[in-house]
Amino acid sequence: MLAEKVSISLPAPLLDFVEHYKASHAMKSRSQVIETALERLRQETLEQAYREAAAEADRDFEATASDGLGDETW
Repeated sequence: MLAEKVSISLPAPLLDFVEHYKASHAMKSRSQVIETALERLRQETLEQAYREAAAEADRDFEATASDGLGDETW
C-alpha cells in the first residue's frame, strides 16, 4: 500500500509509549506503531457501529415479530 508522509506532534509521555511499544513488539518504525493504533481505533469504531445497528435491529424485530401471527390457524 502506498503511504503518504505526514508529521504529527505528540506529548513526551505518548512518544515514550510509542518507542517502548515499538521495541517490545519488534516493530520496524514509529509509523508502524501509529498505523497499528489507528487500525485498532478503526476496528473499535466499526464494532461499536455494528453493536448499535444490531441493537436497533433487535428492537425492530421484537416490535414486529408477532405481527399477523395471532390470526393464523395451524
